[in-house]
Amino acid sequence: MILGHGGNIKELAKTMGCSDSDIIDMSSNLNPLGPPETIEKVICDNLMDIRSLPEPDAETMRKGFAGFHGIDHNTVAAGNGTTWFIYTIPKALGSKKVLIAGPTYSDYKDACLMHNITFTHCLAKASELFVPDMDDLSRMAQEADTVFICNPNNPTGSLLSREKLVYLIQKHKDTIFIIDESYLPFVDQAREISLVSYTGYENLIVLSSMSKIFRIPGLRTGFLSAARGLIEQIMVYYQPWSVNALAQAVINHIFDHPERIEPFYQRTRDFITLEKQVFLESLKDIKALQWVDSCTYFLLARLTGDITSTAFCRRIGQHKILIRDCANFIGLSDQYVRFSLKKRPINARLADLIKQVVNHD
Repeated sequence: MILGHGGNIKELAKTMGCSDSDIIDMSSNLNPLGPPETIEKVICDNLMDIRSLPEPDAETMRKGFAGFHGIDHNTVAAGNGTTWFIYTIPKALGSKKVLIAGPTYSDYKDACLMHNITFTHCLAKASELFVPDMDDLSRMAQEADTVFICNPNNPTGSLLSREKLVYLIQKHKDTIFIIDESYLPFVDQAREISLVSYTGYENLIVLSSMSKIFRIPGLRTGFLSAARGLIEQIMVYYQPWSVNALAQAVINHIFDHPERIEPFYQRTRDFITLEKQVFLESLKDIKALQWVDSCTYFLLARLTGDITSTAFCRRIGQHKILIRDCANFIGLSDQYVRFSLKKRPINARLADLIKQVVNHD
């Protein structure tokens, strides 16, 4: 049973005696604007593709991604979501000792557990609002052969600059750094932060997700970019037809129109910047939540009263809104919850419910 994730809509719907569609999911980190309007039409127009096998290595998709980022497509692999790569990389690299910058996404740990690989966490401190300590990270990286860093990080929303990451990569040349940029498209100046084009480094792997920014998690699409030597190691474990036909059709369509991508990104960024500001302003007088500064659209908060995260989520859930209980993140506790913002009416409804719950206590 998979227990490390949020977004269990079916469980809440069953508890509330309603349909899945009645639940508002504010636990999963997806673009609040939804996918571009053309995506669903592309799926409908390409339904016949399911009658044939797709490209075995998603070459067209890889070339589209590479062209958009200005890199050689031979330094790119396309997979069934970045999660597939996360579980494959440690085995493909022969990792023996993995360091995970946390608190963070549980699949980095679970990938190590799957392959019986030793791992440890470098945990950012609540007192530092979960901004990673670079000295600690560098010291511990020296003892590891593989390092996972989510940038920006889930669930804290913290962000490391390109300069800090390059410093680590250059300093520890015998350590492979896996930088997960799944949420980076939501951040202003993302291209100035991204390491996707840094395929000249022999100890760097970058993961890029299409699922979050384009809100197509059910299609399962993601990319890995790295130096050719690392790509070759990983491709030994690559399964043919890892990306299904409809996913390839959608991603190929997106990269067939590169002029639309950045405007879509920027429209999303502008939207979440404003909505986050409005949401936090509406709760500025609520002392029962201490907010962690986030560079993206999901917000981590510490509950400062007696209520636990589980009880808090249950009370919000009674109003058919699902939020993320962060008690199972290593480095957090049952004082932490995470909210993934949506459009203003829903955000306002959540803000009102938060006030009700904390005032009730």
